[in-house]
Amino acid sequence: MEALAVTLEGPERLALRTLELTAQKPSDVLVETAFSGISGGTEKLLWNGQMPEFPGMGYPLVPGYESVGRIVDAGAEAKSRIGDWVFAPGANCYTEARGLFGGTSQRLVVSSTRAFTVSESLGDAGVLHALAATALHAINGGTPPELIIGHGVLGRLLARLTIALGHSAPTVWETHAGRREGGSGYNVIAPDQDERRDYASIYDASGDEKLLDTLITRLAKGGEITLAGFYSKRLSFEFAPAFMAEARLRIAAEWQPDDLTQTCALIESGKLNLTGLISDRSSAADASEAYPRAFGDPDCLKMVLDWRGCA
Repeated sequence: MEALAVTLEGPERLALRTLELTAQKPSDVLVETAFSGISGGTEKLLWNGQMPEFPGMGYPLVPGYESVGRIVDAGAEAKSRIGDWVFAPGANCYTEARGLFGGTSQRLVVSSTRAFTVSESLGDAGVLHALAATALHAINGGTPPELIIGHGVLGRLLARLTIALGHSAPTVWETHAGRREGGSGYNVIAPDQDERRDYASIYDASGDEKLLDTLITRLAKGGEITLAGFYSKRLSFEFAPAFMAEARLRIAAEWQPDDLTQTCALIESGKLNLTGLISDRSSAADASEAYPRAFGDPDCLKMVLDWRGCA
């Protein structure tokens, strides 16, 4: 079986190629993709060639870990899943390309356990499950944020989830004026507008490796900085200010299945709203134009590819 897939041949070299898919195992399902999201974090690093050494790294590769669609076929052990609308966090099912992370494709062969049933009523917003679960994983692992750095989609989800979980609304810093809009129940300000220096918990969702020294000066004694983004360069900080603040540093990695289950429950209950987070949409056939725009236009919060019209 074949599928049309976005393939990165090298840094800033993208092709839409027909790839042979691996054979389905008895526990696998075949997902017909409707929508896939473009990640402004790890996927951007793959695009510009700045991704650090990572298991499975190498070109050509199929990127993406934010796909939703319908199960149209399944192996003998998963026949009951046919017809389910699911979220698929990537795939490794190509004979001619690496699957890192493998989700930006017209069809996906994945284990039934990696195809998570979600609400079809969300439409293309279903691609946000991965990012929402990642934000929730960060919050579940530590103290809820009082200050969030960056008002991209991850920063917005961190703020929305903090409120949805019943905690006090955080402050959000954003340097780009156009991204200061859209705060729902919380304040978004420029960093120089904030004089506070007693934050107990700061979450960095910017991916800016140069910010640690600044953030340490904004901590209360014993405060914690959570690195919720992904960084392509080495992080460092001056020790003396961190020592005096007794600063703590925490790294939040990818979501786990329990985080996704909790995310789905928050969405279904209406406590977590995903509206207003997808700013741009493109046919998958126009991926070569969509990718540079997703990474180069600061007004593009989230780009989604629509696979439904691809033959």
